[in-house]
Formats: sequence, C-alpha cells, structure tokens
Amino acid sequence: MTDREKDVEILALRHQLTVLQRQLGNQRPRLRPEDRALLAALLMPLSRARLCRFRLLVSPDTVLRWHRDLLKRRHARASVNRRRGRPRTLASIRRLVLRLAAENPIWGYRRIHGELALLGITIAPSTVWEILKADGVEPAPQRTTFTWADFLRSQAEAILAIDFIETIALTGARQYILAAIHHTGRRVRFLGTTAHPTHAWVTQAVRNLLMDLEDTGSSRLSGSSSVTVTASTPR
Repeated sequence: MTDREKDVEILALRHQLTVLQRQLGNQRPRLRPEDRALLAALLMPLSRARLCRFRLLVSPDTVLRWHRDLLKRRHARASVNRRRGRPRTLASIRRLVLRLAAENPIWGYRRIHGELALLGITIAPSTVWEILKADGVEPAPQRTTFTWADFLRSQAEAILAIDFIETIALTGARQYILAAIHHTGRRVRFLGTTAHPTHAWVTQAVRNLLMDLEDTGSSRLSGSSSVTVTASTPR
C-alpha cells in the first residue's frame, strides 16, 4: 500500500469509529480479554500524550490499566509454586522434633506430636514420623528396652536430687542440712541448715534455689514454667 492509501484507510477507520461512538452513546463497548490484551500490547509503547490524540474506543487510562493487569497476571503465573506435594517443614520444627526424640528415647512419633501440639505447633503425625525416619531415628521405639539408667542420662540436665544431711553441732544440738545435687555436673548446692525442718521451710529453700538458677541461667531448670517439690521432713 502506498502512503496515500494508508492515509485513506486511517481516515475511513476514524470516521467509522465516530459513527459507532455516536450510535453507542453512553454505552461502553464490549471488549473480550484478548481484545484488551492486543490493544494494551500495541499501545503501551506510546506516550500518554500521544494516546490522547488517538481516536480510541476507550480512554488512555483504561489502556494503561489493561497493561497493568497483564503484568499482574504474568507475575502471578510466574510465582505459582509448581512443586508437587506439601511445602517442606520449617527447619526449626525439624530440629525440635529431633531434639525431643533424642532427649526422650522412649517417646514415639505420636507422643512427640502431642508435645508439639501443646506448644502450639501445628504439624501432622505423619510428618513427625517422616522427620524421624529420615534422620535414622525409630519413630516407634521399643519401650521395654529403656532402662532407668537411660532415663536418668537423658534427663540429667533437668534433674536435681535434694535430701537432708543430719549432723551434730559442737554444742551437741542436732542440725539438718538441706543439699541439692545436679545430675549433669554433679555440683552440690547447700540450701540451708535448720534445727527444726518443716515443709514450709523446705519449700522456701527450693524456691530460693530456683530463683538462683533463673538468675544464672546455667540450667534447663531455670526455664521450667512450674516445678513440683515433694519433700518429707526428717523425724
């Protein structure tokens, strides 16, 4: 086509658009999604001032909005996770599962799942089973093979043994020394001495010990939310 023929065709198309707009009046033209995509791709490289001089069925702002919608859909398709299956469990949860299994060898995967639920961690029992199995840990251990010595070794960091030591002072008076030993470091702590040990005195001494441990932060006992003390006073 020559330039004159192109100019004639453009003028004819512009006039036809004018006729259509006159017939539509206030009605909006119905465009399909593919029509919007084609117009947005063709007109987007042009400036807004240039678009304002064009005879279009829609405003330049509408063309720009169509183009933004195209980019959003393209970004949404590119961001879709195409990996099948559930997302991988967080590394922190995996470490916690393995830690609970290591510190409590008699716990099965369902008991570990229950402990996680108490902590507010939502995870399926089958996921706990898979984490243990992948790390070479038996998800359902045999409880008959777990001895008392194994329990003490696994829980040594959280165990304090407390008892009285009876002695005679130089004056001949009988004294009772309350001592505690930490199973991990075998460190002995003397909590106090009294001639008349009572339940209230023992309870207060244990509370003082827990406050000292919380201040130093040297034991897992300091992080316990509650500790139950059962003490019997010597006769």
